[in-house]
Amino acid sequence: MINVFVLQNGRLNQVNIDSRSDLENIAPVWVDLTEPSDEERAWVKSIYGVTLPDEDEFSDIEASARYFEAENGDLHLRTDFLFEGEDDASATMTVAFILARNILFSVHAEDLPVFRLVRMRARSRPGSIGDYRDVLLDLYETDAEYSADALEGIYQKLEAVSHSVLKKSLTDQAAADVLNTIAHEEDLNGRIRRNMMDTRRAVSFLMRGRLLNADQFEDARQILRDIESLDGHTAFLFDKINFLMDATVGFININQNKIIKIFSVASVAFLPPTLIASIYGMNFKIMPELDWLIGYPLAILMMIGSAIAPFWYFRRRGWLN
Repeated sequence: MINVFVLQNGRLNQVNIDSRSDLENIAPVWVDLTEPSDEERAWVKSIYGVTLPDEDEFSDIEASARYFEAENGDLHLRTDFLFEGEDDASATMTVAFILARNILFSVHAEDLPVFRLVRMRARSRPGSIGDYRDVLLDLYETDAEYSADALEGIYQKLEAVSHSVLKKSLTDQAAADVLNTIAHEEDLNGRIRRNMMDTRRAVSFLMRGRLLNADQFEDARQILRDIESLDGHTAFLFDKINFLMDATVGFININQNKIIKIFSVASVAFLPPTLIASIYGMNFKIMPELDWLIGYPLAILMMIGSAIAPFWYFRRRGWLN
């Protein structure tokens, strides 16, 4: 699918493209391709002279070669963007950007929320977009805001987890649910941090390449400051996640220790009755239970008393609480 946007009074207006002639008769500022077909790739190459990379080409590229200038002067960038995948699982997708002919070309496999937000906001904010470089910076700025919203969601979920963990008791099933939630949020937090690192590198590359004017350079610096502020939040969330993880594992250990304590108390409490029964079962010349009238009753009383005595002692010491 190909989405083409033209600049009118500082606003991005989308133009419907149904054929090659529709693309030839406009002067776009942004050409966004979502899983483009071979025909759409051919249109872009023949009209603008830009060869779009395949998905394998920009997903397998080395990290050190994510930003480069081609022989014909086109500038290529590869940037990761955060999005929610199936079952609300966090994921990142690499987007290929090409800056050529004063046009921003973007290629990606799925329509990302950041791109939808930029398209929606550009229509309602006249004057916010001046050229193709403003579109790219707006994408990076929106990506930082999207990551900030995701961090806010992590704060809310961890707050609910804290109320569960800090209760007096925590069942094993509840602890398993807490660990599952913590693992999910930790994965999302890590992806946000990695995404922000990649965005920082891309914006820094644009600033070093002297591609931005004064106003755009200041916007890029503001994006870097926003990303810097998010780093502190991700670090705090990592510490909070580790604390909740340790607390949850501690409750699990307490529950397991309670079970082990029951078996330990039972084994100690029933050891004296077992000893008495063993003694009475020995082959004496005179069998107490046969030659003594109160042999059996006395043995039973001794066994009961020897079993009650340890429980009474343990309870008095508070070991059964």
